[in-house]
Amino acid sequence: MTTVTSPMRFTCTRWVAVSLAIAVLTSACSAGPNTVSAQAAAGDRKGYISGDGTIETVPPSRREDPITLTGTTLEGGSWSTKGKEGKVIVVNVWGSWCPPCITEAPELQRAWEHVRSRKLPVEFIGLDKQESPETALAFQHEKKITYPSLAYDGGVPILSLRGKATATPTTLVLDRHGRLAARVSGPLTTSTLTGLIDDVIAQ
Repeated sequence: MTTVTSPMRFTCTRWVAVSLAIAVLTSACSAGPNTVSAQAAAGDRKGYISGDGTIETVPPSRREDPITLTGTTLEGGSWSTKGKEGKVIVVNVWGSWCPPCITEAPELQRAWEHVRSRKLPVEFIGLDKQESPETALAFQHEKKITYPSLAYDGGVPILSLRGKATATPTTLVLDRHGRLAARVSGPLTTSTLTGLIDDVIAQ
């Protein structure tokens, strides 16, 4: 049986206890180094949630339903994971305003060149975040990125990732069935990404 206590019966002591509990919870939620408020206080003007490079892998038996990603490329073409069954797909969420993304860009390009040279069944797709296609395309040209990226489009394409890319940058590796097999929250290196790709291809 559930007992419902009327708010009028709370004593001052209970109100103090509740207030202290709320204060502790609020402090705990906002004190981490990866929160927007903490980064703003640091004065580095990031204003986004950054990852620490954590690598997560999902065994085949525990992978969820396939992710279907569709959108418009920065050049104005259409792109979709549909019809790409049998290929491993690397999805990188990035923004030209994100310092770790700038550092990571050449690493991703080298990984792309690596899989291309080996003729591996792999596709790369970037997913630009919170900026115009023109700005993102200028960044890609400057960094000599040769794989395509999807435009932000109000955040619609990112919704397809089901909350798996809250940090910027985030890289997802989808298996041959389109299921999430690995995720890196934060910047990565060429060797890390190619190692993940090789593992997923071998499964």
